[in-house]
Amino acid sequence: MRTDAAPIGVFDSGVGGLTVLRALRGALPSADFIYLGDTARLPYGTKSAATVARYSSQCAAALRARGIGCLVVACNTASASALNELRREYPHMPVVGVIEPGAAAAVAASRARHIAVIGTEGTIAGGAYQQAIHRLDANVRVIARACSLFVAIAEEGWTEDPIAEAVAHRYLDGMFAGPQMPDTLVLGCTHFPLLATAIAAALPPAVRIVDSAATTAAAVAALLGAGPCTRGAGSVRWLATDGAARFARIGSRFLGEPLSAADVEIVDL
Repeated sequence: MRTDAAPIGVFDSGVGGLTVLRALRGALPSADFIYLGDTARLPYGTKSAATVARYSSQCAAALRARGIGCLVVACNTASASALNELRREYPHMPVVGVIEPGAAAAVAASRARHIAVIGTEGTIAGGAYQQAIHRLDANVRVIARACSLFVAIAEEGWTEDPIAEAVAHRYLDGMFAGPQMPDTLVLGCTHFPLLATAIAAALPPAVRIVDSAATTAAAVAALLGAGPCTRGAGSVRWLATDGAARFARIGSRFLGEPLSAADVEIVDL
């Protein structure tokens, strides 16, 4: 299946999903994308599953109305709460979340059959990664922890600051202590790749880090049959539900290139 005809829709509660979009653009450089950040209602991670599912359905409908041919749920909380419902709503359109690819990569990477997962409160409390991992291998041990401060640190741009490493140690030291510690860590939030350096510095050197943004991009590319580019670089249309200036300012850090507020269309869901 090729993506040249219809754009790929990507949504998140805010800017975190831009790490997924960045990886997608690297994997599918000729594809067109429409990115929607539901900035008026973020964060999703502290809201109920029912609320997140409702918001996700509205985001998907807005993207579908703009002609997308594939939907990427670039939010761990939305993937946990809404992915199955979105697949029922759009049975003839590929719908890809970030949890399943990350879980599969973690199971493949872990030699000790012991995996740690970090994410937002909603993702961890819902147990989505734990369940996805155990569907693949019921014998894997999984420990999980909510690391909510990482989100704020990433959005403040303090990813290379000593505070990032200090917080990483506070969250992770207890998880990676003793001879039976996990050998694989899943970054179960799209903000967390920005903190990969600080997180790695707080881990024993043999621990493998699984980035759900990169694994999701690889899964989408495989699903859509990515091949050699047959045309020039694809485009991105930017949508947000509030705060174009803030979306552009913070989003530039996540995307790794400048965004202009003038290019962000504010939409009402």
